[in-house]
Amino acid sequence: NGIDVNQVIDSLVEARGDYREDSDYVGEDGLLYCGICKRRKETILKVEVDGTYIDRKVPCMCQCRIDEIDAENRRKAEADYKERMSAIRDASLMDLRFYEVRFDKAKKTDYNVENLKKCRNYASSFKHMLELNQGLLFWGDVGTGKSYAAACIANAVIENGYSVIMTSFVKLMDMFRDAGFEELFFKRMNEVKLVIFDDLDAERSTEYAMEKVYNIIDSRYRANLPMVVTTNLSLSEMLDESDLRYKRIYDRIFEVCYPLQWTGPSWRKLRAQERFNEMKKNLGG
Repeated sequence: NGIDVNQVIDSLVEARGDYREDSDYVGEDGLLYCGICKRRKETILKVEVDGTYIDRKVPCMCQCRIDEIDAENRRKAEADYKERMSAIRDASLMDLRFYEVRFDKAKKTDYNVENLKKCRNYASSFKHMLELNQGLLFWGDVGTGKSYAAACIANAVIENGYSVIMTSFVKLMDMFRDAGFEELFFKRMNEVKLVIFDDLDAERSTEYAMEKVYNIIDSRYRANLPMVVTTNLSLSEMLDESDLRYKRIYDRIFEVCYPLQWTGPSWRKLRAQERFNEMKKNLGG
């Protein structure tokens, strides 16, 4: 088609630049070899010119160069993955204290080991949970690790490439005061694959808050997307709720969330005691 093949090859070879290293050597076939991996750095390309084939010596990649490119591609893919995960996590509304929470770092006790196993299974099979619209309800005493486990799920799901929001109703009530945030949140909430609502009932104070909580839960319920909810309420308190306004909230949650009870001593009290003992020691007490 009027293209000068030799000229094209010359341009490509020139673009490659000087590919020779001091340790390289010329083999018996007259081609350049890598002094490290002993693989060819040149090859013969047969080019047709005016109906006649001629041999052109052109550079090719030795194994060292192939490995170098593969390593660079892996580094780039890893950097892109971390950047993407960071963007998802930044959009998750998650508290900074939960960013580094992982199942592998969780302290296991007789009280939480089975629940952590179930939570890990939930996160690892989230694709199936998403198809089923299956959520979780963590209930139990204060400080028993409910929020920590929920954050472990959030980070595991994020690392599998799914979008997540993790926030509390108290935080949302405060953020709803900003003009336009409420509408933006509802839109965002029904786009992400998993929403985690931490500390349900901590906001129980006003008619306004209660109505907002119902609208949030109901909107997520109608979107047919899973949610994880944590609460310090007992199961009986929610099941026996007589106030119809709260009952309709709990009914929505029970329909799509599998309940897990969290028991044991308060991690917060244990950490406070450890800090107290350490400070006492530091002060010479």
